[in-house]
Amino acid sequence: MQNYEKMNDIFNTYPPMKQKNVPKESLLEHSTRYLKKICTGFYSLIQGMDITLKYFLNPKKVITQQYPENRDTLKMFDRFRGPVSLPHNENGEHACTACGICEKACPNGSISILATKDVSGRKVLGQYIYRISQCTFCGLCVEACPFGAIVLAKDFELTVYDRNELTWVLNKSKSQGSSDTSQGEYS
Repeated sequence: MQNYEKMNDIFNTYPPMKQKNVPKESLLEHSTRYLKKICTGFYSLIQGMDITLKYFLNPKKVITQQYPENRDTLKMFDRFRGPVSLPHNENGEHACTACGICEKACPNGSISILATKDVSGRKVLGQYIYRISQCTFCGLCVEACPFGAIVLAKDFELTVYDRNELTWVLNKSKSQGSSDTSQGEYS
């Protein structure tokens, strides 16, 4: 009860607010203001529907992709950032030298390069492991590669049911039994 009295004392210490003398508007002024708001609202609706009406009246300008139907002819834009790809030439060779610069440039460690040595003792690429589940598609690895050995592919259908399928070994060539895709074999 004491808390209630304290609160009541606090609120009673402030002077009461003065009522502003607002003149009452006439019925004509009120109706005019109401009709202006209706006209303004209708005009803003037409402005918002302008593009929709243009596409409705001229459907040749529509740029929306009808994705499932045009899957065979669909091409992604040049700036699209897909998964990292290690392109192979017709002999099944790639340009990667296992320098590791792309691995160091990757901000979240989605690339692992396991280098081995060949017969002459030179460092060569053993496995190029790419974890697409960790990749942010930033493209820093592609920019850092001094040999142009990796690119960002245009693939976008990357949905899988098993998380283990999101770890790819990119340096498997077609002669080693990989799939027909550019990203290499799933590990």
